[in-house]
Amino acid sequence: MNAVTPGKDRIGDSRIADRLRRETEGEVLWTAADRGRYATDASIYQVEPIGVLVPRSIADVEAAMSLCREEGIPVLPRGGGTSQCGQTVNRALVIDCTKHLRDVVSVDPAARTATVQPGIALGALNDQLKRHGLFFPVDPSTWARCTIGGMAGNNSCGSKSIRYGLMADNVLGIDALLADGSRFRFGELPDNLGADVPAGIADLIQRLRALGAREAEEIAARFPEQLRRVGGYNLDALTPAGRAAGRGSLARLLVGSEGTLAFSAALDLKLWPIKPRKALGICQFPSFRAAMAASQHLVTLDPEAVELVDRTMIDLGRSIPIYRATIDRIVMGEPDSLLIVEFHGEEDGPLARRLDALDEMMADLGYPGAVVRCIDPGFQAAVAEVREAGLNIMMSMKGDGKPVSFIEDCAVGLPDLADYTERLNDVFAKHATRGTWYAHASVGCLHVRPVLNMKDGGDVRKMRAIAEECFALVREYKGSHSGEHGDGIVRSEFNEPMFGPRIARAFEAVKDAFDPHALLNPGRVVRPPRMDDRSLFRYHADYAADPRVTPALDWSAWPGPQGGLLGAVEMCNNNGTCRKFDAGVMCPSYRATRDEQHLTRGRANTLRLALTGQLGPDALASDEVHAALKLCVSCKGCKRECPTGVDMAKMKIEAMAARARTHGISAKDRLIATMPRWAPFASLAPFLANARDGIPGLAGLSERLLGFAAGRTLPRFRRDAFHDAELPAPDGRPGEVILLPDVFNRYFEPENLRAAARVLAAAGYRVTVARPARGSRPLDEGRTLLAAGLVEEARAEARRTLAALSAFASPVIGIEPSSLLTLRDEFPALLPGEPARALADRALLLSEFLAREKPRLALRPIAAAAARIHGHCHQKSFGAFPAAVAMLTLVPGLKVTPITSSCCGMAGAFGYEAEHLEVSKAMAELSLLPAVRAAPADHLVVADGTSCRHQIADLSGREALHSVRVLDRALA
Repeated sequence: MNAVTPGKDRIGDSRIADRLRRETEGEVLWTAADRGRYATDASIYQVEPIGVLVPRSIADVEAAMSLCREEGIPVLPRGGGTSQCGQTVNRALVIDCTKHLRDVVSVDPAARTATVQPGIALGALNDQLKRHGLFFPVDPSTWARCTIGGMAGNNSCGSKSIRYGLMADNVLGIDALLADGSRFRFGELPDNLGADVPAGIADLIQRLRALGAREAEEIAARFPEQLRRVGGYNLDALTPAGRAAGRGSLARLLVGSEGTLAFSAALDLKLWPIKPRKALGICQFPSFRAAMAASQHLVTLDPEAVELVDRTMIDLGRSIPIYRATIDRIVMGEPDSLLIVEFHGEEDGPLARRLDALDEMMADLGYPGAVVRCIDPGFQAAVAEVREAGLNIMMSMKGDGKPVSFIEDCAVGLPDLADYTERLNDVFAKHATRGTWYAHASVGCLHVRPVLNMKDGGDVRKMRAIAEECFALVREYKGSHSGEHGDGIVRSEFNEPMFGPRIARAFEAVKDAFDPHALLNPGRVVRPPRMDDRSLFRYHADYAADPRVTPALDWSAWPGPQGGLLGAVEMCNNNGTCRKFDAGVMCPSYRATRDEQHLTRGRANTLRLALTGQLGPDALASDEVHAALKLCVSCKGCKRECPTGVDMAKMKIEAMAARARTHGISAKDRLIATMPRWAPFASLAPFLANARDGIPGLAGLSERLLGFAAGRTLPRFRRDAFHDAELPAPDGRPGEVILLPDVFNRYFEPENLRAAARVLAAAGYRVTVARPARGSRPLDEGRTLLAAGLVEEARAEARRTLAALSAFASPVIGIEPSSLLTLRDEFPALLPGEPARALADRALLLSEFLAREKPRLALRPIAAAAARIHGHCHQKSFGAFPAAVAMLTLVPGLKVTPITSSCCGMAGAFGYEAEHLEVSKAMAELSLLPAVRAAPADHLVVADGTSCRHQIADLSGREALHSVRVLDRALA
């Protein structure tokens, strides 16, 4: 056999890239940064690929596979890149299916089937199936971004496998591309293959069936009798017994093969009817063992799922702002462990009775009154979000020690679960570590991750020892060593000790029958490397921070080198929450481009490679890093929505600062950054400042010279700009609030600041404006300077503002989210210490202040009966959007509807720049503009961000108001 064994000399081979560009219509990604972004998945491994192809069609895939056959290059199909075990990293041509191969080919509601392309995300598929009253039931926690092709590759399971089975039970057929170039639909096939089956395929099927017949007895003896068994290949589909039991579809053999046997061009899926009602019972236990012992009893109530939340996850969840309130609602007192029992049905009454039965069972087990009932759909969604984020919550531990995935989805029978988990905890204690537990108690598959430091050779040796001892326990309990996340690098080498040498050879025979030259994802499932080969690790033996990097901001909240900056970047575990199809805020640029480069994960990987010298010297200021970050609109959605807290907006400031120090900044960027300094003069002669949009030809000239899009109108300076002298200076008397005018509302929409002053005065407050200690230029928080990477100049502005505001303890109120929230977010990073923290604590948006203080306002109805409100990204990222909605609801009779939207796409100067114009429009068209256009003409459109209002006006023709203007209209 001539197996393909590529060496490092093929990585980045430009001749291969040139051929791919000529012979396919796909996008060819070949730079070191491109390869680095695809070198990792959600596992501990990093393997640089030869290159990346993003195909536009299945024809591109066929052409690429043909090329790779000729060149002797392996092929690696990739979906969302969320694999835990290293399945989606290899020394191969990576084929990323997620950008273009994501269509629903057909749906047959009567037959309850669908055919889909491999790159469609499960969440997107189920969103389309809703109108048919159907859904695809295999539901991994990554459902919002994992792809159907990837799920088939892994034989995914999810929380409801006790009800619906695994991926192998729900895939009816696979249209497969084989390594030799042939294509065939594998599914249920008759014993006597007809003339329509190609001779080569018929020969392959006969060989497989002969293997199944020959090894049937060994398969029956060695395959564990566990629902959660996804290790190796599904050889039981080839046996006479498997075929007699209805498990003989050859699609079942391909499911779980991790891209080693074929490329899935399309998949036929079994669909299920949606059950419209749901009820959760959250059971509280005083100890982990008690929860494990109870699992076997709770499943007799026939639930859809029983999910574990352990003490570690409870504590970590409380430390993450987005989950804290939910955790507090689901616990009673201080339980050690929770089991979330989920029931589905058609009507509420029967579900309530099932919760009654759960109460009774818990009382019989010795835990009366220990069930929190969860009936409200909003509460249920919040619980589901916490449960699904379990992995990322566990990974939110700061520092080099992290919960590591390598034994995490072993499965044993429920009667053995308490003993097995207790003995495994003893193994962890023996090696001076502990494990974090969560997930699927209903099927005996608990995700457990020992806390280890993969940068430490000693802990790597511990990992190996723990794996061997754990798998010995699993064999003793006749369990499965791979119960959900597959084999990949981390578990493939244990297939032989778990299944025995004869089954291991049978696995190899299957691989060789499909792929005799090891073209497809070699070294996974069969003939694997050692799981502890550090040359394959993300943190390999030579991994180190670049000592030349000195951060511009304070990162001391994270331990480690570079002042904590590298530790903050390493918080990205590649799990891909930022790829979710129905993003709240994160990540708008990815949603517009669907490029890995423009994803929070892709950017974090680029920064990690740069900070550790893997992209060359001075890489933080490099073109590669700049390209990855240039579409980041600093929405700060990742700061809130990323469960591990990756703050890409703050990281972008570091990269911009490095680039500004090395290369300087453009005239356009300097003009925008310094606007607060020259804006007072522009407002004195607005006819000159606004001439660009009034004199023909100047807009085009500004695009050629400065890069401002000629098709955009710029904000207009106003002669009636807001002046500090309009309000008194603060003196610290009771009832005082300090209004902090921002540069945008001050010079472009001063009526908003004046409305804010009137509303605050009507609420009974003495409204003041702080003055700078020296000079006449108004205070500025430095937002525009930070956006250009001019950190030292922004720090000087922050000192000036802090000096003026620290003299008073009064609340500091702003109306522009991006400006006011700079005091809460960037000021402590620019000026670490108590004064900046104290200011951050009392800096509030007007809506937040009114929500907190609840002053009595005399308001009357206004002409409009309804308002649609769009939240600024920073409002949503800091949890301030609900206060803005609540402020509008103070207006009598006004019906307020939040617009479900991500970033508007304007993002400061971003949308005014010619190079970003089309992406800016694409971001707005994702959800915001369709909602605005759908709003009746007599409804108000409300947006608190200056950029948002301008984007709405530019692209929809509708005027959007700041919420304070609506409140001002309602003042009696």
